[in-house]
Amino acid sequence: MRTVQSSEVAKRVIAKESLFILDVRNEGAFEDWKIEGEQVRHLNVPYFDLLDGIEEIEDQLPKDEEILVVCAKEGSSIMVAEILEEAGFPVGYLSGGMKAWSEYLEPVKIADLKSGGELYQFVRLGKGCLSYMVMSGGEAAIIDATRMTDVYLDFAAQRGVKITNVLDTHLHADHISGGRQIAIATGATYWLPPKDAEEAVFEYAALEGDTFIQIGDTKIDIQALYSPGHTIGSTSFIVDDSYLMTGDILFIDSIGRPDLAGLAEDWVGDLRESLYSRYKKLSEDLIVLPAHFMIIDELNEDGSVAEKLSVLYEKNHGLNIQDEKEFRELVTDNLPPQPNAYQEIRQMNMGKIEPDEETQREMEIGPNRCAVR
Repeated sequence: MRTVQSSEVAKRVIAKESLFILDVRNEGAFEDWKIEGEQVRHLNVPYFDLLDGIEEIEDQLPKDEEILVVCAKEGSSIMVAEILEEAGFPVGYLSGGMKAWSEYLEPVKIADLKSGGELYQFVRLGKGCLSYMVMSGGEAAIIDATRMTDVYLDFAAQRGVKITNVLDTHLHADHISGGRQIAIATGATYWLPPKDAEEAVFEYAALEGDTFIQIGDTKIDIQALYSPGHTIGSTSFIVDDSYLMTGDILFIDSIGRPDLAGLAEDWVGDLRESLYSRYKKLSEDLIVLPAHFMIIDELNEDGSVAEKLSVLYEKNHGLNIQDEKEFRELVTDNLPPQPNAYQEIRQMNMGKIEPDEETQREMEIGPNRCAVR
């Protein structure tokens, strides 16, 4: 029986390698959220149904490839993996279960920047979150960091760069931001759109339209572009005159939802204005780098999530609805369920509550739900 880390699963998913998963969570948890991939096959059988043996499912299990057993935290998967091993099946279990999968970040290099430096995307496959590190001249900026702050701190240390600026495109409601914690740990400046931070109980630098932040000695400007719609303060960034970080306003295959503060009818007009007017004034050669992806198909061959703005205006349905009434109906009538614990996550990201680590993990469990379906 082999212990399989989330990092290995991530690499196999990105490489589109065959992977058979026996998921022993209950049916509801499995249907809500699972490990996905082009070559991933699943069999969902709750743990309790396997306590008396695996005879009823043996003919559904492959005998010539490893079976990866997955549960919520790993305990149940270890027990099932032992049963499978005794029956002669090649088997491994996911270390830390779906909780560990939810937290794993895979760094993917996006580009060498024009004026020197590098741009990396951190892909959170289990949650659909995307965050970024811009490095130049011995300095680094982090955008839309998750709460797994050690990943960014360790990555910066390995690259020999000092984190000087940390930015959030908006007040997140689907995941806990690690931005403020990274700023505290490093002495970096923490930037947040002030229209999203009116209730914040901590100090921050106001991120407003036409703010320029330089990283390192070489000229890699991060230019702020006010783009409300997902939240009233949502702000995009243009990095190195080449990359458009859209936060949760625009994704590769969908657009952002405007309802997480209960103001969908009010904010849908802002969303349309940002997508159909503000972004239209930008160069179509900009590479869009969103803060989330919705489905695994949005990943490129190298595991990155990125596409030219011109391609999105051609292929993204949410950008091609000319009738405003139809657009409003699409947005307000196709909203997915609210993210798990989104009100508590908003409260935490404003500094109003400080749950313990295990509570934070529970708050984030589940799929990404930031887009209009």
